[in-house]
Amino acid sequence: MGVSASGKSTIGKALAERLDYPFEEGDDLHPQANIAKMRSGHPLDDADRAPWLDRVADWIGRQYRSGEGGVVSCSSLKRRYRDRLRQADPILAFVFPDPDRETLRKRLERRKHHFMPPSLLDSQLDALERPAPDERALRLSGTAPIDEDVDEICEWLAR
Repeated sequence: MGVSASGKSTIGKALAERLDYPFEEGDDLHPQANIAKMRSGHPLDDADRAPWLDRVADWIGRQYRSGEGGVVSCSSLKRRYRDRLRQADPILAFVFPDPDRETLRKRLERRKHHFMPPSLLDSQLDALERPAPDERALRLSGTAPIDEDVDEICEWLAR
């Protein structure tokens, strides 16, 4: 979970590979209308995110029911979004890479062929509700080497 360019997909893919789990890119589950809205520089609102979160929750629920496990990248910026996803899997764990604003801005500016423009960074940071202590979430710096992050996540999950 986390804002755009925080490292969700990169860390998620590496974690899925390490655990031999399927990986789902949450951005691929967005309805075309959401992608068009973001591409045009307009932030999503709760109504826009609802069908997308349903798609993410459906994927999580299928993985949970199959017993196969899985890793999905999903911004999950607000607690109520994470609560929605936990309905699909009661033991769902969140990994939260949380780099500073300047790091995020630089990453967004370097991206090519992504629908999320740097101009939407502030709206994502404004919407972000960092996980509360009662949520099953691991905060990472979002700037460590990927292998170190994956090691930390695996150790955390094992506890």
